[in-house]
Amino acid sequence: MNAVPESKTNLLGLDRQGLAQFVADLGEKPFRARQLMTWLYKRRVDDFEQMTDLSKNFRERLKAIAEIRLPEIMSEHASSDGTRKWLLRAGPAAGDVGGEQAVEMVFIPEPGRGTLCISSQVGCALDCSFCSTGAQGFNRNLSTAEIVGQVWLANRELGVAPDGARAVTNVVLMGMGEPLANYRAVLPALSIFMDDLAFDLSRRRVTLSTSGLVPQLYKLAEDTNVALAVSLHAPNDALRDQLVPINRRHPIKELLEACWHYLDAQNGRSITFEYVMLDGVNDQPEHAIELAGLLRGRDAKVNLIPFNPFPGNQYRRSSREAISRFCDLLHERAIITTVRRTRGDDIDAACGQLAGQVADRTTVRLGSKRINLAVET
Repeated sequence: MNAVPESKTNLLGLDRQGLAQFVADLGEKPFRARQLMTWLYKRRVDDFEQMTDLSKNFRERLKAIAEIRLPEIMSEHASSDGTRKWLLRAGPAAGDVGGEQAVEMVFIPEPGRGTLCISSQVGCALDCSFCSTGAQGFNRNLSTAEIVGQVWLANRELGVAPDGARAVTNVVLMGMGEPLANYRAVLPALSIFMDDLAFDLSRRRVTLSTSGLVPQLYKLAEDTNVALAVSLHAPNDALRDQLVPINRRHPIKELLEACWHYLDAQNGRSITFEYVMLDGVNDQPEHAIELAGLLRGRDAKVNLIPFNPFPGNQYRRSSREAISRFCDLLHERAIITTVRRTRGDDIDAACGQLAGQVADRTTVRLGSKRINLAVET
């Protein structure tokens, strides 16, 4: 008889290959892994006793060594525009003696689609000067189970439409944290999101947003194929060094080369470049012209993001006129450009506002020599 492990395995942390190995280690036949995935993701059952086509003996063994543990909801807020934000408790990592940690998850409903914005870390080490999450500091990476558990939990909380359509149609890793700094946990989560036995999302409906960890971008091109969004925010190194400190380690030319490699390796359609609009900082006509020069002739889109203020920050949102002028200048130069509609700002759920609850902060900056404190590959 197998010994009972000190801690139970959270099955939400295992992709198809991992679950197959888990079942094999128990001496069970391979089809058991498929049964478990069906119960977990198609039927959304988190109680082994309800998995009625599993033998009683197998269910008892699962209860002894495994669990389906979801993030715990600490609070929930609903915006006037239909956006919903959850504060989720993130338990301490091994050896973590800090206070209570929490991350945020946001659901944005739109006609014909529902986008869930999830977190990959407790806090963030990138220290982007316009981002509330970065101002909170960094505590730890989330596990695969904690990342996947957010989508599982949202599906349970939101339910399905009367016609049977699922509420969450798109998943974006744009919440708290830099996903590529938590590569080891994020990669299997991406696999689960796209697995036809799990959430069964197409690669175009799963988006990873990064500020530009170049080595991990090259690795991503080898390992998976998801939509890519890159937080650019400036058209030249001098300005981006101020706004996105990781640029000091991986400047724009190096970052763009990695982006074009990703497209070539994955036969991707295009990359979205995110550009937050900061009044008098990066929103001038010369910035738009310079940005167009970087992207002209490439499979690239630009998403202009009106800055969402938060307490203690120095920046202001660009005026509507400045954003419109910037957009027009890009369009005139054949750059596909959209302006993101601000959602959930009345509950601090808009882009750049997610702060969560980060205690025992480790102040690391990925643009510094202490980069290894925050990157797991």
